Amino acid sequence: MATARDDKGEITPNSTSTDILNLVDGFIDQISKIRTVLKGVSISALILAPIAIALSIFLLTHSSFFTILEDEDEFGLVLLILLGSVIAIASVWIFAGLRQYRMISTWNKRYNDYIVNKEEIQRTIASEFGFTEDSED
Repeated sequence: MATARDDKGEITPNSTSTDILNLVDGFIDQISKIRTVLKGVSISALILAPIAIALSIFLLTHSSFFTILEDEDEFGLVLLILLGSVIAIASVWIFAGLRQYRMISTWNKRYNDYIVNKEEIQRTIASEFGFTEDSED
């Protein structure tokens, strides 16, 4: 770590290394705020995608659907392709939602560990050098 001497001749950490640490902390804090939005997206995928699949399967298995396929050649074919696409896309959406939810949960655990370790290191440094949280030297 780069160091510099202050007015009293004592060695202090260089401000650029302190700035980098503050920047990393800020970045991690922003990611933690974003993760709540991402968690909502993954939960919506886990709720809405099965509903879309269930509705599509219901329409495909309904007795009137085959009548539409027979009576309306072009419309029935397009409807069949669209419902198949809904099922395929919703299946991918469920898989992505599950993966994202697991990833966010893992990240959340590591972030909480980081916060605990950071506070522990700050307390250790403060007690080792006689700093208190109230002093503003």
